[in-house]
Amino acid sequence: MKITQIRNATQILEYAGKKFLIDPMLSDKDAWDGFEGTARSEIRNPMVELPLDISLLLDVDAIIITHTHPDHWDLAAADIVPKDMLIYVQNENDETQLCAQGFTNLVTLTETSRFEDIELIKTACQHGSDEAYTNPQMAEILGDACGVVFRHPAEKTVYLVGDSIWVKVIEQNMRKYMPGVLIMNTGWAHVLGFGAIIFGKEDILKAHFVLPEAQIVATHMEAVNHCLVTRQEVLDYAYANHIQSYVSAPADGEAVTF
Repeated sequence: MKITQIRNATQILEYAGKKFLIDPMLSDKDAWDGFEGTARSEIRNPMVELPLDISLLLDVDAIIITHTHPDHWDLAAADIVPKDMLIYVQNENDETQLCAQGFTNLVTLTETSRFEDIELIKTACQHGSDEAYTNPQMAEILGDACGVVFRHPAEKTVYLVGDSIWVKVIEQNMRKYMPGVLIMNTGWAHVLGFGAIIFGKEDILKAHFVLPEAQIVATHMEAVNHCLVTRQEVLDYAYANHIQSYVSAPADGEAVTF
């Protein structure tokens, strides 16, 4: 398999002979304001340009959208992606949103979804702390997010964990599916007053303890205002904990293979 880092959580996963575009954020650099009520909101998003031409990004078999926050599915993507592209979404609410944007070939992920002979298993996330979700306004903003397990007899199992903090269900999913490759969103995005809403660097060590042989691909860094952890910090942390051979944090446009 081949995982190409594009920008933020946007990646291309080449798996079992198919290409998946994950969480396309396709806006030009500085196209929209920083997220209100988050760390460093004065910085405009996206913070960097796309490393590849959009035509190359859209040369895929399907798109997977883990949730519709604008750093995973932005207005540029809604305008640019062909309306008949096969798109997997996490739930009926996201399907309704994309239907309203004109998309016609939508599939809602479940625990038994497939793309031909590839299993696409929806998994649960928690996109913020318990305290954040007890606040009605914040709970509405954070909403739902999902992960996806990719499984095929000819490939290592991949667990795209999605936008989540470390909660019990994440460890349960790791132990249930025993992936050989983990894709983790480790930018440590922060909402003011509620703290982190996705993984940080320490979570890669937690994952390694659960799955000591798995390769961990760290992403969702250095592209949107509220992500406070950099790739170098993740790699330095892995080195300090002697797990550097299990951790990669590819630059935008860079690919890793397994």
